[in-house]
Amino acid sequence: MDKKKVLLVDDSVAIATQLKRIIEDSGAFEVVGHAKNGIEGIKLYTSLKPDIVCMDLIMPEMDGLQAIRAIMSLNKEAKIVVISSAAGVGDKVMEAIKFGAKNVISKPFEAETIIGILKSL
Repeated sequence: MDKKKVLLVDDSVAIATQLKRIIEDSGAFEVVGHAKNGIEGIKLYTSLKPDIVCMDLIMPEMDGLQAIRAIMSLNKEAKIVVISSAAGVGDKVMEAIKFGAKNVISKPFEAETIIGILKSL
């Protein structure tokens, strides 16, 4: 079975590193790239063609909501999961789902939950 390709879009290197470890330890996924803002995320999405995108909402230059909207306009079938520290971004998460995000991974991360969400896509 081919591993599904995952793109991480998060301005925090610490968060991205932690996520990458959890995702790759599962053996079912491979992290193919890490973007630090929405603009980079869209560029990497078009060049790497990942199966799944894990998208932070609060980032410099272009936030996750704008990036989700842009990626969904490029590919209606895109599988985007929001990375959220639930505090204070509830409305944004609802908006992200409305724009086409499939699910939400909340911080602090729980490996089983994350892998379950990614496998369900």
